[in-house]
Amino acid sequence: DDRPGQIPPGSRSTLSRPAVQSQRPRAAHPEGRAGWGRGSLPWRLARKPRRSLGRISLLLLNLEEYCFEQHRANHILHKCNAISQPIIKIPLRDCIKTGKHGENGANRHFTKEKSGSISLIFSQVYFIKEHNVVAPYKIERGKMEYVFELDVPGKVEDVVETLLQLHRASCLDNLGDQTAMITAILQSRLARTSFDKNRFQNISEKLHMECKAEMVTPLVTNPGPVCITDTNLYFQPLNGYPKPVVQITLQDVRRIYKRRHGLMPLGLEVFCTEDDLCSNIYLKRPDDLYFYIATYLEHHVAEHTESYMLQWQRGHLSNYQYLLHLNNLADRSCNDLSQYPGFPWTIHDYSSSELDLSNPGTFQDLSKPVGALNKEWLERLLTRYQEIHYSSPGYVLFYLVRIAPEYTLSLQNGRFDNADRMFNSIAETWKNCLDGAMDFKELIPEFYGDDVSFLVNSLKLDLGNRQGGQMVDDVELPPWASSPKDFPQKSKDALESNYVSEHLHEWIDLIFGYKQKGSGAVGAHNVFHPLTYEGGVDLNSIQDPDEKVAMLTQILEFGQTPKQLFVTPHSRRITPKFKSLSQTSSYNASMADSQVSPGEESFEDLTEESKTLAWNNITKLQLHEHYKIHKEAVTGITVSRNGSSVFTTSQDSTLKMFSKESKMLQSSISFSNMALSSCLLLPGDATVITSSWDNNVYFYSVAFGRRQDTLMGHDDAVSKICWHDNRLYSASWDSTVKVWSGVPAEMPGTKRYHFDLLAELEHDVRVDTISLNPASTLFVSSTKEGTVNIWNLTTATLMHQIPCHSGILCDTAFSPDSRHVLSTGADGCLNVIDVQTGMLISSMTSDEPQRCFVWDGNSVLSGSQSGELLVWDLLGAKISERTQGH
Repeated sequence: DDRPGQIPPGSRSTLSRPAVQSQRPRAAHPEGRAGWGRGSLPWRLARKPRRSLGRISLLLLNLEEYCFEQHRANHILHKCNAISQPIIKIPLRDCIKTGKHGENGANRHFTKEKSGSISLIFSQVYFIKEHNVVAPYKIERGKMEYVFELDVPGKVEDVVETLLQLHRASCLDNLGDQTAMITAILQSRLARTSFDKNRFQNISEKLHMECKAEMVTPLVTNPGPVCITDTNLYFQPLNGYPKPVVQITLQDVRRIYKRRHGLMPLGLEVFCTEDDLCSNIYLKRPDDLYFYIATYLEHHVAEHTESYMLQWQRGHLSNYQYLLHLNNLADRSCNDLSQYPGFPWTIHDYSSSELDLSNPGTFQDLSKPVGALNKEWLERLLTRYQEIHYSSPGYVLFYLVRIAPEYTLSLQNGRFDNADRMFNSIAETWKNCLDGAMDFKELIPEFYGDDVSFLVNSLKLDLGNRQGGQMVDDVELPPWASSPKDFPQKSKDALESNYVSEHLHEWIDLIFGYKQKGSGAVGAHNVFHPLTYEGGVDLNSIQDPDEKVAMLTQILEFGQTPKQLFVTPHSRRITPKFKSLSQTSSYNASMADSQVSPGEESFEDLTEESKTLAWNNITKLQLHEHYKIHKEAVTGITVSRNGSSVFTTSQDSTLKMFSKESKMLQSSISFSNMALSSCLLLPGDATVITSSWDNNVYFYSVAFGRRQDTLMGHDDAVSKICWHDNRLYSASWDSTVKVWSGVPAEMPGTKRYHFDLLAELEHDVRVDTISLNPASTLFVSSTKEGTVNIWNLTTATLMHQIPCHSGILCDTAFSPDSRHVLSTGADGCLNVIDVQTGMLISSMTSDEPQRCFVWDGNSVLSGSQSGELLVWDLLGAKISERTQGH
């Protein structure tokens, strides 16, 4: 089987492995399949009778090369050129003459003309998998002629015309012109292709949409039409590879992820199982498709009851599962070798006979990137970071060469790497990461999985001999690993150990978090080549075709850093205090035993802030009850009109509903992997709106217990939302405040909203908080630079811009009569501004920042950074009461 399967993930191998067997030469008319792409014509001799011929592997194509056609054919060999049935690959650029046999004066070797034959005269040919053995390609140079006889003679003229078109393109001197011509030919074919409706699984299926896309597999992209019905998703490859139609039942879809391809947001990956490593299909350029499937999932798939981060923190997810999840969110995919999932080196000791997981010295320092572990090399690297690449296809295939040799040969022009530079030893590879000048490879999931075949040369590949004369065979294991199976098991034990659990958040900060970019990355010596970063280059802005193609090739070869998921330090995991366990099955039980003592509430204990308590008898305020239901900072709180339910949002990315009557947590919902920044209840208490750092605003149906709408309205984090009279006000770090008209749109089974943008209030820097006056005629916004902006909403004009804090503002609000605005900031000040004149009329200073407040125009109730509730007398400019308990 020559079809390239997916590169094998850690838990199972899906790569089709060739059978290692010899074949005798056939007669002078061996039959097989011929196929041609944008730059070459590979031809595969048959190993079986005609009716069961396999397809040509697309791994024979070069990077970014397409397969246009495949045909059944006979290769007519002259006796002196007989070879032992390899795959024949003829670069079209090396063709001297192409045409119908008999038109080139090439029939002198044959007694009668073959009307259904194609003749090629060329100067270079590649022989691949001779005797069906995976080995470096053999090259033969010199003027040669091959003749191919098609099974369907009537197709010859069409095939010759296609070959001549592609030959003209491959011979263009300018790379940009080549790409443009190939793209034009491809688009012309796609435009003439529509999905074959006879492929529907059921005659009653209703077509919803059809578009063009490309299916992405390792090193190969394959174009064709996509069709989606009310029950299925279909992809029909243009060339029928790997099968005529790929079909996915929508009801089976569990998760979908948007993907980057070449640093551009062009992809979509669909998962139909709970396996976070193996997806069912990866499609490129299906914009409308993502929205349709996402909408389908909203109505048919239950929401996760709590975020992955919380599940990991509480021990419900293993470190391995959580890392796979983060890789998925950060656009890492086994189908894209430039963005293959990355895992950390966890073990430092590869020389001892026993692996001591109770000794901290056994483990790597997870707070440092690989390039910064060796101080001596770090000094040299600081001047050379422009040359440092991220996890590239070459890095991935370095580890997987023994089970994916054809991928390696495809990537490296038909050659294996130098024997001394191959993946020969675990300890040697780790030493090179510490001491090597340009070796910064992290690990891949296979090191912690169940499939050990990547460590064993089971295909008996000839990978060469090292300088000492020893042949490259199985990977040499550290002394503490008794067998290939024992190595990943002990690596998994290390990954799930208490030490790694306590420090894994530090590695997450480097790879997915706030130390990945900017000053945090520079301070951590975690800087890579600029082309590896999202936003490092805008391909759409490059006009020169040559430069654009070269830039895309560089991006794919350098590899791409993961999408940044967190902009603040990642939370630590809550680790067991009394037990040291590494297996997931027993880990969950230990967490349940060690975290909840008899008589304790089973809520998290990490709340830092709280927003508003009922405004009643403020001068006599006492703390009656105290609940801790979030692991991180509370960012929003809203109460139902009857007071029975409290909804809160937090930086732990969850929306939680707490019942005041039963004093129990009723539900915990996660819409996003990023922090939720505020929440509010719509009139009627049927819908909760939340804003998120992932740029979206979410609408949650209390009755149906699921998300019902998503507003993707900003280019950066949404920091605060307000709602009044069917209008939504959203503030964002993209330096805008947007005013939306929310028109209810009735749809079967749910209530949704259609939004029209009414106004956009632009700022110079990011907007952190907003608030409305009671009449909804005035609007106040505040920026990270400490500036308060007062707007007239009737005219959408800026009335005042007042710099009144020395740092970030925490909260703002109008007085009940709309005459004044009160603001609090990180500088500890409480400032009162006159709305009419824009003048600062009062200022008070506290020992610490006041994060939030409510006020009646005279007295203020504020929540401090440390968790205190303070009552302020504005007229006396002093604290009148202090309540502790948070």
